[in-house]
Amino acid sequence: MSVATHSLDDALAPLRADPSRAAVLLDVDGTLAPIVRHADDAHVPEPTRTQLIAVAKAYGFVACVSGRRAATARRIVSLGSITYVGNHGTEVLRGGATGVEVDEAVAPWAPRVRAFAHERFAESDELRRLRVRGEDKDVIAAFHWRGAPDEEAAEVAVRALAARAQDEGFAVHWGRKVLEVRPPVAMDKGRGITRLLRDAGMAVGLYAGDDATDLDAFRGLRELVSDGVLQAAVCVGVRSEETPAELEAQADVLVEGPAGVRRLLEALVRR
Repeated sequence: MSVATHSLDDALAPLRADPSRAAVLLDVDGTLAPIVRHADDAHVPEPTRTQLIAVAKAYGFVACVSGRRAATARRIVSLGSITYVGNHGTEVLRGGATGVEVDEAVAPWAPRVRAFAHERFAESDELRRLRVRGEDKDVIAAFHWRGAPDEEAAEVAVRALAARAQDEGFAVHWGRKVLEVRPPVAMDKGRGITRLLRDAGMAVGLYAGDDATDLDAFRGLRELVSDGVLQAAVCVGVRSEETPAELEAQADVLVEGPAGVRRLLEALVRR
């Protein structure tokens, strides 16, 4: 499909043709939930949540795929009946379950990642002075500077921290005004999606996201088509002032921000 030649209704036609065999997969921050100054304040607006509930009832498989912990994503969305993929594909919290399934390759790294983050904040007055905020994501340590009094200075300090992390053998990943320090193993949303859908019996899959990490989800969905697991994939880019150009280029169709995602959900259940 092409952004230039396909409308949203055209893009959704393969899913609407047989909802029972269609999977709807959605990023959370910047997609279902608007980006906010402090990450802990994120939530899905009730009109969007109402539409998501309708989609969950109508479609064969519905999941939220997040860079946050799966339990945190569930709290933000506030819908317990669907599945959540957290920490960039390494956690799965299935609908109705209380226990999180964690990728065995990354679980042993959690204590080391936590220790690194604790040590950096303990020894760095600069990070605290610049109001860089830490987030414990179990196997990932995130450092946020959105909303800091001097965002440019905060970013410089975080980049120095990233270099230290790499020197100590960790992987680093940059998001929208956030650094993630990760284990040096493969972690991405595409891998999580592949594990979810390979044996789910779905014919079509849709993924909607707004950030660079969502490119991995696009790739994973399209690989399932190439492998014959899915018949078709629909990759939806969610536009904002910070949306990477590559995401827009790789998307089959574009919507405008979380409000556009709500309209997408409405279109999925429209009679």
